[in-house]
Amino acid sequence: MTTEPTPASGRRWMRWLVVGIVLVLLAAAVVLFARWLRGLEPVAEFIERFPGSYPLPDDAPVGLPAWLGWQHFFNLFLLVLIVRTGLTSRLEKRPPALWTSKRNRKRRMSITVWLHLSLDVFWIANGVIYVVLLFATGQWMRIVPTSWDVIPNALSAGLQYASLDWPLENSWVNYNSLQQLSYFTTVFVAAPLAIVTGARMSAFWPRHADRLNRAYPFAVAQAVHLPVMIYFVAFVVAHVTLVLLTGALRNLNYMFASRDAGDWIGFGVFALALLAIAAGWALIRPTVIDRIAAAFGEVLRR
Repeated sequence: MTTEPTPASGRRWMRWLVVGIVLVLLAAAVVLFARWLRGLEPVAEFIERFPGSYPLPDDAPVGLPAWLGWQHFFNLFLLVLIVRTGLTSRLEKRPPALWTSKRNRKRRMSITVWLHLSLDVFWIANGVIYVVLLFATGQWMRIVPTSWDVIPNALSAGLQYASLDWPLENSWVNYNSLQQLSYFTTVFVAAPLAIVTGARMSAFWPRHADRLNRAYPFAVAQAVHLPVMIYFVAFVVAHVTLVLLTGALRNLNYMFASRDAGDWIGFGVFALALLAIAAGWALIRPTVIDRIAAAFGEVLRR
């Protein structure tokens, strides 16, 4: 039995096709404009003066330690599931199940929201460990700007990326300035914003703290939380795309195998990481989630 496409579905596909064509044309225009800019003598001189990165402090560590690779995997694993459960909780009109706390019966929420918050707890714990190790090992110097030269170098790197003529770099030693600013923003701006806005929207926020709630309204947190999530999605897409386009094997070795090499070991570890993420995605089902949630409260499935 075949299902004929409806006019509405045809219009929807047409809209997506038009959006795709527009995005491709915009991307082509950006590349052409960036290449034209690079042909101008003042711009060429600017790129020569600021090649895209500046020297790190003399005591900056070289290379990426193994703990950073594990942190990278756990962060990606949790972030994918957090985005999925966050979007699901926003879109569901009638929760499939409710979770009630054993300690406080007044705390009741959708099972999807409970899972989202539980994943958040692990993500925050992973982030705290990451920041502690970052400063304990000196790796912070790789993602925290230590010179104002980061700004012109970031502009230079962005222009080089836009022209599809990648900036010369060696991420094993030093990130380019655009990478550094994006990593700094993700770790020290976007992540804290996600935490403080998510906490305000959660069922664990004190509802009767009138003065606190007036100082930090729910609507403010709600208005910020979704754009922050969109930022994380955009960051991951851009990050993965550039990793694959600018020397995939070497970059994957840096990130997942802590090796400065161009062999396939990092790719193999990355493939295993993707399988683990897919397994986590597949395990988000009622038979699994209900059992875990029931250990911490009461689950009422509708």
